[in-house]
Amino acid sequence: MALIGARQCGKTTLARQFVAADSPNYFDLEDPLSLARLDEPMTALGPLSGLVVIDEVQRRPDLFPVLRVLANRERNPARFLVLGSAGPELLRQSAESLAGRIEYLELAGLQVAEVGAENMEALWLRGGFPRSLLADSDENSLAWRKSYMQSFVERDLPQFGAGLAAPTIHRLVHMLAHCHGQVANLRALATALSISETTVRRYLDLMEHLFLIRQLRPWHENLKKRQVKRPKLYFRDSGLFHHLLGKATMDELLTDPRLGASWEGFVLEKILAEAHPDHAYFWATHAGAELDLLLFMRGRRIGVEIKRIDAPRRTPSMTAALRDLSLDALWVLYPGRLRYPISEHITAIPASEPFPADAAAQDAC
Repeated sequence: MALIGARQCGKTTLARQFVAADSPNYFDLEDPLSLARLDEPMTALGPLSGLVVIDEVQRRPDLFPVLRVLANRERNPARFLVLGSAGPELLRQSAESLAGRIEYLELAGLQVAEVGAENMEALWLRGGFPRSLLADSDENSLAWRKSYMQSFVERDLPQFGAGLAAPTIHRLVHMLAHCHGQVANLRALATALSISETTVRRYLDLMEHLFLIRQLRPWHENLKKRQVKRPKLYFRDSGLFHHLLGKATMDELLTDPRLGASWEGFVLEKILAEAHPDHAYFWATHAGAELDLLLFMRGRRIGVEIKRIDAPRRTPSMTAALRDLSLDALWVLYPGRLRYPISEHITAIPASEPFPADAAAQDAC
């Protein structure tokens, strides 16, 4: 099993509930002692039994062929839990060496269901990283996020081959913050940074694989309409996004013109973490019709609109999405407390509620 997710999201804390840090079955590849123990990996891992944890496995991709050999043993006495701060696409050795023998589980940051609806506003402001959310003040939370972003740019990205100078990457990240919730113009970004469009695209993919951003792909229906074909960009953690905006308090955030985009990204990540859809897209036409999320769940199409308004009503975009995309239901998530039907097949749902687990099996009305 590979437990993957952003650095500092809680993977190590979770793993240590099962194997203590001082156990011979625990290897932290940021610890020189653990690295020394794995100089001869077959000798170190072969005799172990029970659950074996290898933390920050992306630092030693050469371990995956060894794990393949150990996993193929008859009456295998050990099971391996590897923790990584990179997505499967960057753990290429695992995909090649352990195909059919490994399952990936992504751990997101803290969610509304875990901290309680009464703490949803703090979660939105500070984000889901435990040390940011649980800081004793907004200022200390912001300072932690600033340090996190600096480490991400200057340590994590170079680990995977980032060759641009750190100041250029910092500029790119801040420019991406202004594209949050929008279709990014890669050519404009490349021109502003004096780099190629191909380089911008490569860095976006790398940041996505390291769980910093999400590139939400567009859905193309077979319609006689011009449809948007470029992905939307979102920062996956709202707290990091607010750090890039320079917003330390809720009062500062509520007066920012990007408030709606911030709310949309926060609720979108909440939905994806709770719904576990088979596939997720957005949909938009050049004529102005748009759907924030199109979820494919167990053979059904669920549309989602995210609105930061008091009482959502049916809009022309909702009507177009229901008709053109053949939606089974359309859910409108908003900050209120009352669930109510807007019209046939369209229901308003408080964003603080868990996303309906049976949304794929029922009609919104």
